[in-house]
Amino acid sequence: MASFTRRHFGALSAAGAFGLVLTACGGTTGESDVAAAEGDAGETVEIEDNNGAQTVEIPPKSVVATDNRTFETLADWGVTLTAAARTLMPVTNPLKDDESIIDLGNHREPDLEAVVAAEPTLIINGQRFSQYHDDFVKFAPEATILELDPRDDQPFAEELKRQVAVLRQVFGKETEAETLGADLDAAIERVAAAYNGSDKVMAVNTSGGEIGFIAPGNGRALGWTFDALELVPALEVEGASDDHQGDDISVEAIASSNPDWILVMDRDAAVSADDPEYTPANELLDSSEALASVTAVAEGNVVYMPADTYTNESIQTYTEFFTTLAEALEAKA
Repeated sequence: MASFTRRHFGALSAAGAFGLVLTACGGTTGESDVAAAEGDAGETVEIEDNNGAQTVEIPPKSVVATDNRTFETLADWGVTLTAAARTLMPVTNPLKDDESIIDLGNHREPDLEAVVAAEPTLIINGQRFSQYHDDFVKFAPEATILELDPRDDQPFAEELKRQVAVLRQVFGKETEAETLGADLDAAIERVAAAYNGSDKVMAVNTSGGEIGFIAPGNGRALGWTFDALELVPALEVEGASDDHQGDDISVEAIASSNPDWILVMDRDAAVSADDPEYTPANELLDSSEALASVTAVAEGNVVYMPADTYTNESIQTYTEFFTTLAEALEAKA
């Protein structure tokens, strides 16, 4: 079996995603980028996020981050954080162990009041912490709160690019953000070119030693890729969910659909890899008698998402995964 390690196809181009209309206060957008890059204070930029127009100080004096989709980008860009949900960060992120960053914990047991000490001017909030928006308003009334979670009515890939397009305005990272968007587009295009358009594809996740079904369209992490890449589903069911453990579909039902390719997200690799009871996804699939004769398993057509996907899910995560998938498809062409 092929094992790959770490690290709707939107109609818009990368340039389209970065062509957001943003109005700077006290200077033009270009001037704002320069100000952010050079560290000048006193500038603001008006940005549209999921909740409407937001006025953001550039560069922000104190940044708090709770949206795990942004953690890798912020680390790569060298953004200094005063507080963050470090407990939620994957071990692959160097900020996780940075004790100079106030830890707000994870979304199940957050220390929301700790944000007060950070005196934030900007909070990049979202995903698991989106439910705490009003709490942050209470504890950090002077902060601008940006929320850029992918919107359900928009192509997911374009939403990933929108997120970094907005953040580049705040942090003056024009080139870096455009590169992230272009790399994602290129990886998606590469998969589309390599896929034969007829092979049946199954997406699963593994959690607690079990193999779960990820539904095409709305399943966690991989559901959107079926429409985006025009993949032929090996199995579709009514009433599917986006539950992180997958839908309650038996391994036998998965096997009977006989997929040509299986795409895998190992949830536990991101949250309990140190647990003695943890069994890696590839071992679960290899040891499954029900899956042994499935075409995807027999021919080694099993592609794994990066190990930190469940607590990362960044634009970089998907670019890496699509690159790995494209390589696997090209090898079998």
